[in-house]
Amino acid sequence: MNAPVKPGSKADRDALRQTMAAAGCATADIAVEMRARYRMRPREAWRHAHGWTLQEAADRITQASSSRPGESVAADASLVGKWEKWPAPSSRRQSAAVLFAMAEVFGCRATDLLDLADRRSLSEADLRVLNSQSTVALPGASAKAPLPTAPSPAPTGSDLVRLAADESATWAQWAEASNVGDIAIEQLTAETRALAADYLVSHPVELFVRTRTLRDRVFALLEGHQYPRQSADLYVVAGYLCGLLAWMSSDLGQLRDADTQGRTAWLCAELSGHDDLRAWVLSTRSKVAFWDGRMQDAINFARRGSTYRTTGSVKVMLACQEADAWSELGAVDEALAAVGLAEDARNTAVGEDDIGGIFACPPARQENYAAAVQQRVGQAPNALRATENALALLAVQPVQAYGTEAQIHIIQAAAHLATGEAEGALEALAPVLSLPPDHRLATVTHRLKELGADMSRKYSAGTAAVGLRAAIEAFCADSAPRHLALSPGDGSA
Repeated sequence: MNAPVKPGSKADRDALRQTMAAAGCATADIAVEMRARYRMRPREAWRHAHGWTLQEAADRITQASSSRPGESVAADASLVGKWEKWPAPSSRRQSAAVLFAMAEVFGCRATDLLDLADRRSLSEADLRVLNSQSTVALPGASAKAPLPTAPSPAPTGSDLVRLAADESATWAQWAEASNVGDIAIEQLTAETRALAADYLVSHPVELFVRTRTLRDRVFALLEGHQYPRQSADLYVVAGYLCGLLAWMSSDLGQLRDADTQGRTAWLCAELSGHDDLRAWVLSTRSKVAFWDGRMQDAINFARRGSTYRTTGSVKVMLACQEADAWSELGAVDEALAAVGLAEDARNTAVGEDDIGGIFACPPARQENYAAAVQQRVGQAPNALRATENALALLAVQPVQAYGTEAQIHIIQAAAHLATGEAEGALEALAPVLSLPPDHRLATVTHRLKELGADMSRKYSAGTAAVGLRAAIEAFCADSAPRHLALSPGDGSA
């Protein structure tokens, strides 16, 4: 038994078109029925009356416009879809040239492609042009399609001057309009700062959803029209939000998706021309590359970010990340030199961090990186001192970042292990192992697995090693990345 055809589906539209054509209905009749039955806008109804996809219509519009000097149009499927929905939000206003090209391929008048909402949104000058001119139907168009009227004479003399003035006034009205105000941009920036701060202490998946929602709001605004300086400000907000999504994706173990977010964040940074954003995006990309095992890329991103003139603590962060990657490669001199660069950057930093939160490198975070480097290059006593200093600095911060604190304790445990103090390692790990599952990020589980493997090699027969390995396995099995991997999802990520 065949499944029923869903109303409004392609199969339903095709059946309607074929039935009406067989009954002798013209394309114009089919378009009217499409509009009435499926509540389509006129341009969409005409396209479906012909049975064309968005791309097929785009190809025909591009070809038809190429024969009009000075009015060629480069259409694609996305653009045609936005033209069809205009003047709805996130749509695109079509010019008179586009409407004439559409009318030519659809075999109708340009005015047949407009409804009341379109006419109310068009200027008087545009309506006058559209009403005074017509297109020639394509060969093979239905005989019942409306016939074009004779074109009106081209304006001359004072009429020509007046028409040109009307056109300039119409364009000025469009250029002056903006879909976003300065207060709205200020609010979007404030919400971005709140998300970047909340991520240090909150459920990562819930923050991901909130960040994605705000990013979509900013993207929708950018698809509209605003002053150039407002567009630049929106690109800055969008860049930080995509950077935050990249950071979160990495912490949830989704490195490929994090890379994609990082590339989009970089595009926003370039479009905005904002050096602080450029540097923080490169810091984010360095972080993603590090956890993906691409140490040379991590170093290159960090070094590239440090070339920009910036404010706040981003250069401290970049030097820390460079040191982290060098130490992972076993390059002791380069790693310790980068630790020194981080200290120099701290001493010469000017201004405040624009966003803060995850996009800031306070002293405790810097000391955490220094401790990790010292531990990797074989200087366990120095690493222990650095972790104690890092925990003391963290205790006086306004926000207690659980991810940073966990990393410090893991480094502390590794340093204890390197000095032969297995019990000290277990004691240091106690706060980490008590983290709630939604705070168990991929960075934490990865470090714990490395530590457990190292402890097993050194104390393979010891009770402490066996107990630690079991605790780490249980910890990682009930982690945020694990929950994400097992969730059914809704296809909207």
